[in-house]
Amino acid sequence: QVQLVESGGGLVQAGGSLRLSCAASGRTFSSYAMAWFRQAPGKERDFVAGISWRGRDTRYTDSVKGRFTIFRDNAKNTVYLQMSSMKPEDTAVYYCARDTYERRVVVPITRYEYDYWGQGTQVTVSS
Repeated sequence: QVQLVESGGGLVQAGGSLRLSCAASGRTFSSYAMAWFRQAPGKERDFVAGISWRGRDTRYTDSVKGRFTIFRDNAKNTVYLQMSSMKPEDTAVYYCARDTYERRVVVPITRYEYDYWGQGTQVTVSS
């Protein structure tokens, strides 16, 4: 069984930065793409950023390009989301997720392509 545990959420002022972490259990972490999604109240859970299993390829939703960076440390079974120049519209619960399939070439961007999810961490950006 795979467990994903997010941390690092909190309250930050607009323009500030936060780093989210997602620690994964299991010995096959390095074989799977990982992603961050977010869900604001009353809205769908949306893709934010994803990283391939080797860490060579990344994908971002347009609204966070140039502000957020996803990276991973396979030796620590951890994926990170560095968030900078944050905006009030970044306020949401952030979830990390693991790809359903190993070693996919293209990082998937829909939530239906991820099978394990963390419990979420709240990020609030004040104006």
